Amino acid sequence: MIPLIDVKGITKIYNGGEIATKALSDVSFEIEKGEFVAIVGPSGSGKSTLMHILGCLDIPTSGTYIINGRNVENMNDDELANIRNKEIGFVFQAYNLLSRTTSIKNVCLPMIYAGIPKTERYERAKKLLISVGLGNKLFNSPNQLSGGEKQRVAIARSMATEPSIILADEPTGNLASKQSMEIMDIFDELNIKGNTIILITHEENIAKRAKRIISIMDGKIVNDTGRLN
Repeated sequence: MIPLIDVKGITKIYNGGEIATKALSDVSFEIEKGEFVAIVGPSGSGKSTLMHILGCLDIPTSGTYIINGRNVENMNDDELANIRNKEIGFVFQAYNLLSRTTSIKNVCLPMIYAGIPKTERYERAKKLLISVGLGNKLFNSPNQLSGGEKQRVAIARSMATEPSIILADEPTGNLASKQSMEIMDIFDELNIKGNTIILITHEENIAKRAKRIISIMDGKIVNDTGRLN
């Protein structure tokens, strides 16, 4: 079986004047369809750089990244944007919702870029919001929602284009403990339904909710537990 994600020998070097910083060093791993993986590490470990590469928000200095059979190495900006829109659903710590826009319109947004017809956009967004427990908040704007509810909208939006991967960057970082567990319950449910989830976190109790944990330190993988055989 071809892995959904295939990372081989990824190195990332940032050049800042006379000083070059190696954020990642010879990182390699595979992720199969349907896995629930947490990538963990302290601040400065390289996990955010890895997240940006996995999300096609940045490209490695060297090494190969293949997502769903497509090598991103030689893609131009438009091709990378297309991968981001169709293959990856993003969930961010800061939610990244449009502040003056209703929940349902926020969820519709990626579908507009994907060229999905308006009537289908609305129905799909409604179903997604109901699925995350926000059927009564379709027309609320973010300032009328709690932090946990904002993150639910963001999760619904991440699934709008039926992506191959949900990539969540510190999704519980701004939430209280109870809300954090509720958000992780949603990720559990999505994974049970077959969604592939990659979670970036520095919180050990959050990482333990995943079925596999990749630990990164000083730009290198130091542990990889629970990998599917």
